[in-house]
Amino acid sequence: MGDDDSDRQSVGEQVSSPPRRKSVHQALGGSIIADALLWKRWTAGAFLLVTATAFWFLFEWAGYSPLSLVANVLLLLILILFFWAKSASLLNRPLPPLPNLEVSEDFVERAADVARLWINRILKVAHDISLGGDVRLFLQVIFGLWLISYFGSLFSFLSLVYIGILISLTVPALYDKYQDHVDDKLSKTHEVLSSHYRKIDDNILSKIPRSINKEKKIQ
Repeated sequence: MGDDDSDRQSVGEQVSSPPRRKSVHQALGGSIIADALLWKRWTAGAFLLVTATAFWFLFEWAGYSPLSLVANVLLLLILILFFWAKSASLLNRPLPPLPNLEVSEDFVERAADVARLWINRILKVAHDISLGGDVRLFLQVIFGLWLISYFGSLFSFLSLVYIGILISLTVPALYDKYQDHVDDKLSKTHEVLSSHYRKIDDNILSKIPRSINKEKKIQ
């Protein structure tokens, strides 16, 4: 009897225990990028922050354009390599260790696969909005595009990218530290928003007729 009670108790604890949540590090991929975003590798995080700040300062405040900066960097690099090679041949020194400058076929295929995946996602969203009659998805896309348009009118593209990098270096680390408190607040906020959305859906959205294509498929 004692063994049966202990077995039932252990089974009850397993059933009642909440599912194990996925850590922030695992959600970000668990790679070096995740370590940098969570500041587990201070050198990588600091390098990313300093590099982003330097590029933002050069392009936004110093007046450099990306084309002029790339041209100046390549010009300086070519001059250094040229004089290094000439001096090495005169002094019988080894040539500069320059690797083969080429783009591999595997890299091009992976980049094309990623681009194709994102393009197909965008086309699917457009298809669902135009032909599927998904009102909820339509409102989400409209709201997202309005936010992008609003913030785009306040900041330049480079400033938006820089702000995105700063958010990426702060929000995941803070969320990883205060995950329980944030999840509790987000759960309560989600319940409030869901209740408001259900009211809007019952009073307004449910009265909007669906698309003709869906009616034909049902028939």
